[in-house]
Amino acid sequence: AWAAFLARTRVAHVEAGLRTHDKWSPFPEEINRRIAGVVADLHFAPTDLARQNLLREGIPEQNIVVTGNTVIDALLWASALPFDLGALPLGASVWEPGKKWILVTAHRRESFGQPLERTCEALRTLALEGKGQWEIVYPVHLNPRVREPVRRILQGTPHVHLLPPLDYLPLVHLMKRSDLVLTDSGGIQEEAPSLGKPVLVLRDVTERPEGVAAGAARLVGTDCGRIVEEARRLLTDPAAYERMARVVNPYGDGKAAQRIADRLLSHR
Repeated sequence: AWAAFLARTRVAHVEAGLRTHDKWSPFPEEINRRIAGVVADLHFAPTDLARQNLLREGIPEQNIVVTGNTVIDALLWASALPFDLGALPLGASVWEPGKKWILVTAHRRESFGQPLERTCEALRTLALEGKGQWEIVYPVHLNPRVREPVRRILQGTPHVHLLPPLDYLPLVHLMKRSDLVLTDSGGIQEEAPSLGKPVLVLRDVTERPEGVAAGAARLVGTDCGRIVEEARRLLTDPAAYERMARVVNPYGDGKAAQRIADRLLSHR
């Protein structure tokens, strides 16, 4: 966006208006998004809440279009493609009938150090407590500040499967097969509700509060006890699980890209 501004080129910002109002979290995305918001000529907001954020910042209403989020377009496309989960390096036990799957992604800068260690301790506790009732699958980011604590705390723990990073297609199908998602990812906070999967957000704040407000996601931070408590409840209380799983996804209907293209083609 900044380079385009210096070149006097018009800018359209996709995913405009996402805010936590904490410049340090998510880092550096919060400030990057605010800068892009100052530079942009067209603002494609995924939700009405994002639109309201932009209006409060003085963006003219005629320059804002609520589109839904393009990540939902990608998710629905990818989830309809064939993929064999048997191609993933998972033990045979995860295919046993009745087992539940927990998908974990955790790699944010804000979690480096003790927060990530606490998250790993919570995962270890969950895995041992479950005694084979559920399996934890964790594609581990290549950053050494993620890999080192994850391997130190979780390597060799029964019912924990540490995988290399996954491409988008296998990740989507793994999410589709999972029962519960624990993540600090922004995109997965939007994707999981589209697949009917409850999400525990391993962050203290989120720029995607719509899922929390709707009841499809819950902020649990990186407190070991709270992660275990909330995950245990969803894994053992069918009524609590269904309340989160049945929430209508607030992030779009899979047609965001077409709305963006239509506006770009008609924009003068």
